[in-house]
Amino acid sequence: MKTDKKVGAGVDLLNGNIVKSLLIFAIPLFISNGFQQMYNAVDTMIVGRYLGDVSLAAIGACAAVYELMVGFALGFGNGLSIVAARGYGAGDQELLKKSVAGSIVVGAGVTVVLMALSRLCLHPLLVLLDTPADILEESWSYISLITLFVGVMFAYNLLAGLLRAIGNSIVPLIFLMLSSVLNIVLDLYFIAGLHMGINGAAAATVIAQGISALLCALYIAKWCPILIPKRCHFRAGVRLYKELIAQGLSMGLMVGIVSTGTVILQAGINNLGDYRLIAAQTSARKLQSFCIMPLTSLGLALSTFVSQNRGAGQKKRIRRAVRYANMLSAGWALFVLLVLSVGAGWMMKFISGSSEAAVLDNGTRYLRINSLFYMVLGMLFNLRNSLQGLGSKLLPLISSVIELIGKILFVIFLIPVLGYFGVIICEPVIWCLMCLQLLWAFYTHPYIKKGKIAKSMQKLCR
Repeated sequence: MKTDKKVGAGVDLLNGNIVKSLLIFAIPLFISNGFQQMYNAVDTMIVGRYLGDVSLAAIGACAAVYELMVGFALGFGNGLSIVAARGYGAGDQELLKKSVAGSIVVGAGVTVVLMALSRLCLHPLLVLLDTPADILEESWSYISLITLFVGVMFAYNLLAGLLRAIGNSIVPLIFLMLSSVLNIVLDLYFIAGLHMGINGAAAATVIAQGISALLCALYIAKWCPILIPKRCHFRAGVRLYKELIAQGLSMGLMVGIVSTGTVILQAGINNLGDYRLIAAQTSARKLQSFCIMPLTSLGLALSTFVSQNRGAGQKKRIRRAVRYANMLSAGWALFVLLVLSVGAGWMMKFISGSSEAAVLDNGTRYLRINSLFYMVLGMLFNLRNSLQGLGSKLLPLISSVIELIGKILFVIFLIPVLGYFGVIICEPVIWCLMCLQLLWAFYTHPYIKKGKIAKSMQKLCR
């Protein structure tokens, strides 16, 4: 049975102008990421202004641990949606529905495991990372509330990913915009009005994310029948469940390994013993997240583009899309480099709400040096997402292992000698090494190099 690609779908990624299709699909993702970063930044600004640098540092000290737990869940969800996109590109409605059903089952199991691990392991992990004693309990209070509801965040990203799998990136954006506005209102109400402290910021984030997940579910129920499985579709077959778990674990572990490296890097920052450096790093990374949003959005769009076209067997279209995406990324990276060379200082002051010279100067230096390598980072995102879209599971993981090992070496050998400058140059050096491995992995991939066609997707249903 073939899919009706008009029902609930959005951009046609299988036909027409490649650059136009990528941009039309990526722009809502960019705006969506912008709103996600906006309400994260609002947390930072409101906490900094109403609760002070110590509470800001408390959020920063647990940020890497938060990324580790939630990032794994989100990566897993994106992996599941890639399998659905491949079925959609192949034009097989039964396979698509079975992919959705399997994603629900697998996703629910992963959520339960993550919630249990967060309750057992996060406080000891914060202690292990040498989180300063004066912010330890506040950091634990913030992250424990967010990770308790990791299932809410997983649900939104899975549902949004399934909508993107059929080319619809606009509807998740609309719902996220609404929830972002709600997040800002709740931040101010909980922190400034009810004086809930750092827990107010966590509660606002969870509630806003839950609203966006509910809206996505209601939209799919009303307008996207191709994404609604029946009871029979949950008997998807062993091969499909294995494929879902393998693809989900591949992306989840990739994000998890990257986040583990970030946790280790955070330990190196904590060991410097100055909460002002933690606050500088927190604020600078928030700004960096804004700066690289178009790069991450284009990479995410490319994963869906490649997955659909992989299902349709269009190898040449995939190669051209990657080349065009790298050109677009390079243009944006040059623009951001110019902007930060002039405005990084006042941007740091705005987002941190701090007047401490150590916070502002170190954060500004971090941004200006890192921005020199955003062109490399953009290519890294494009290649890694393309490999994932092709269904490759091991090769993207290798790049993440390179990042993990690199951060361990920096924390052990370089940061104790170079101080915060070692933190600044850590990721740019690692990005270059990762990009070299991914270039080799993509252009020597059997499908890209020789055009080999894998076994029929229908076999996954058996």
